[in-house]
Amino acid sequence: MKETFPLDPIKRLKEMEALVLKNGKRAYYRFRPAPYYGGVSTADAVGCSFLCPFCWNYSRNQDPGRSLEFYSTKDVAKNLLDIAGKNRFNRFRISGAEPILGPGSLDHLVEVLQIVFREMPNAVFIVETNGFLLGWKPELISKLRLRNIQVRVSVKGVNEQSFEILSGIDRKYFYYPLIALREMRKEGIEAWPALMNLYFTEDIIKKFEGFLAGYGIHAHLEREQLEAYGFVLRNMKNRGLKVDGIKLKPRPEIHSRPQGSSGRDQRGGPRGRGRGGGPQRGPQSRDRGEPAGRRSGSPPGRRGGKK
Repeated sequence: MKETFPLDPIKRLKEMEALVLKNGKRAYYRFRPAPYYGGVSTADAVGCSFLCPFCWNYSRNQDPGRSLEFYSTKDVAKNLLDIAGKNRFNRFRISGAEPILGPGSLDHLVEVLQIVFREMPNAVFIVETNGFLLGWKPELISKLRLRNIQVRVSVKGVNEQSFEILSGIDRKYFYYPLIALREMRKEGIEAWPALMNLYFTEDIIKKFEGFLAGYGIHAHLEREQLEAYGFVLRNMKNRGLKVDGIKLKPRPEIHSRPQGSSGRDQRGGPRGRGRGGGPQRGPQSRDRGEPAGRRSGSPPGRRGGKK
């Protein structure tokens, strides 16, 4: 799929959902245990409304047509529950892509959650999202009012300019993930922001935390860490981002896709990350309010030239 940056996320949402959702079944390429959040049963999906240069699943989200294997909600839940049972996990997530591309994919997600909660009443499901659709159509948020659900929103940038550079999306959509966060918290849904902090100084991050609080988002800001594989650094460099001094991470092992819907868990590969990198904190370390302040205007470091 050929992109012209910055992308239109509304157009991309529709294109992606049409590719990765068929008759209520969603495209996934792997199921695995992961070590984050104290151990989490993970389903890796494909198809995202953003195209972040630091994404560890970039190629599958750039061209999901190469990674399509569709699973019903029952099959997804079974795979996740099997992994949880073998590893004594009670935490679950969908990672690797955007789980909420439109009403259809949201319904698929909610049904997976409902099956998991029915089979394991003490389960906790962590929804990793960029929050765009929920900010654009906040009337959909009520569907997520389920027990034991926690929502991690990757906000990408601290202002319009850095958001565009780090998400690939037009800067005018910067506020939509923030609207989603604010409205979810109003609805009583546990939600918190996450930020790839590689290109931001501690002072900029503190100012952004103050901005979030002033915007009505009183939640701890999770710091995402870069998974610096060679292809990730190449993608970042192609977008004009500085990569000098970033230590290269060894290429992950290649693993086959799960076979059919057998429920066999797939181990290994890039482990336990959100789309941008590894969560640094579990859900239990959030909800610390910050004083109100002004948003920083400093963009991430870039090389010269137009994207």
